[in-house]
Amino acid sequence: MSIDANDKNESRKIAIALILLVAVLSVSMALLFPALVDIFSTHLEPGLGVKEAAIISFFITVVLMIVFTIASGDGLLGELQFLLIGFLLFFVIIWFLLAWIF
Repeated sequence: MSIDANDKNESRKIAIALILLVAVLSVSMALLFPALVDIFSTHLEPGLGVKEAAIISFFITVVLMIVFTIASGDGLLGELQFLLIGFLLFFVIIWFLLAWIF
């Protein structure tokens, strides 16, 4: 087999795996939707306070920063100060928006 055929087979396997992953996630979200609606309606009914919003915004911000760090790639050394400032800004903005909306 040539290199192009190997790359083509590997790309096909990756594409099939990604399609299966998206399909499994879609089916699982569809099956979990009634339970999630029940959880959200009972826990978010009285509203969120500033403390609960801070906890939720911290985890949302951590996930966003991990995604941004992985997406940034090779510019690791020069981007640390911007990543920390971005973390603080995302945290504060999401924190107050969650406390204000909910």
